[in-house]
Amino acid sequence: MTPNAEETTPDGDGRGRKRVTELRPAAEVLGGSPHHEVCADELPPDLNQAILEATKQVAAILKRHEHDFALAGSVAVYAHGGTGNLQHDADFCIRPEDAGAVAATLEEAGLTVYAPPEDWLLKAKCLGQDIDLIFELAHQPVTAELLGRAVELPVDSVRMPVLAPTDLMRALLAAFSEHHCDFGAVLPIARQLREMVDWEAVRGECGDAPMPAAFLFLLERLEVIAPRGGDR
Repeated sequence: MTPNAEETTPDGDGRGRKRVTELRPAAEVLGGSPHHEVCADELPPDLNQAILEATKQVAAILKRHEHDFALAGSVAVYAHGGTGNLQHDADFCIRPEDAGAVAATLEEAGLTVYAPPEDWLLKAKCLGQDIDLIFELAHQPVTAELLGRAVELPVDSVRMPVLAPTDLMRALLAAFSEHHCDFGAVLPIARQLREMVDWEAVRGECGDAPMPAAFLFLLERLEVIAPRGGDR
């Protein structure tokens, strides 16, 4: 199979869309790149700073080639003023139809890009850090409208589009399920972003799903947010 082999899969409205099914590591295609394949002892000693450096590198490449994207995940929370306690990777939202072109751009820049078993994202490596290229967020395809709501913010001195706080919170709550329901990880984020989030919009999006409803009830009891229809 070729490095950027694609197959057509049906989307929600019955039309086909192409998605990447297999990507060989960029090193096999390009022989590596001195710009991104660096020795471990050249990386920042702090993991948070290493993730930020990788985020800036990827964002700079995507901006240079005029790809539409928005930063998501813990680095996006950091960009909105949250703590610098980043998680394991950097997340970028891209449209499904752009996945192949984005992958090709990153490979040309010397990054390793590959398709994991999950069919809603691609993964890459930059400066030794994991990069997730997400084209489905909160169980819905990433759209131009979602990316259009992103806010341009500096991330450790590099400006880039960052998902809006309400969209970030929607995605976090939509990820809750009976098998994954870590309120402890999301609670600090809700506290940090609470003044920026449209909580009524989040409630409307989550509907009566039990796990998001339980988390919102917890936020009310902790007086992080007002009860439905109330003021905080």
